[in-house]
Amino acid sequence: MRRSVPLAVTTLLSAICFAGCRSAPPGKFETRSVQWAKHHITVGGEKDRNPLPPTAENIHAGQQTFGYYCVVCHGRDGQNTGVPFAARMSPPIPSLAGSEVQSYSDGQLKWIIDNGIFPSGMPASRGILGDEEVWQMILYIRHLPPSGSLGDPRAYSGDEFDENTDTSK
Repeated sequence: MRRSVPLAVTTLLSAICFAGCRSAPPGKFETRSVQWAKHHITVGGEKDRNPLPPTAENIHAGQQTFGYYCVVCHGRDGQNTGVPFAARMSPPIPSLAGSEVQSYSDGQLKWIIDNGIFPSGMPASRGILGDEEVWQMILYIRHLPPSGSLGDPRAYSGDEFDENTDTSK
C-alpha cells in the first residue's frame, strides 16, 4: 500500500504535466493580434521596393530558387499542397497565396525571408540566398500557380529520385 501511494501521485503529476504540453491551433483573437504585431511592429522592410521587374524570366528564376529552398514546407505551388505537416504546425504554415502573406509589402516579404520568423519555424536565409534570388522569389510568390497544379513535393511522394538517376555510384 505504501508503494502504491507515491506511484499514484507520481503518475498523476506526470499526467498533469504532459496534458499541459499539448499544442493547439491558435484562436481568432491570438491570430489577429499576432498578425497585427507582425505587420506593424516586428517585421521590417515595409518601405523597401523590389528593384526587379516582374518579367517571365525573373518569375521563373524565383520559382527555381523557391523550388530548392522553400518547397519542403510550402509545397511546389506555395500553398502547402502535399506537405503533410503544414496544418499541424503551431502556428500552421500559411498558404503564400492567402491574404495573410499577400498583404505584406515586397520589402516585408524580403525581411521575413532574410531574417525568418522566430519561433514559427520559418528559417532565415541571410547568407544562403542573395538579394537578387530573394527578390525573384518574391515575384514568384506574387504570381503563384493555382493550388495543386504542380503536384506534391517529391520528398513526400516517394519519388525523390527519378528512374534516370543512378544512385549506385
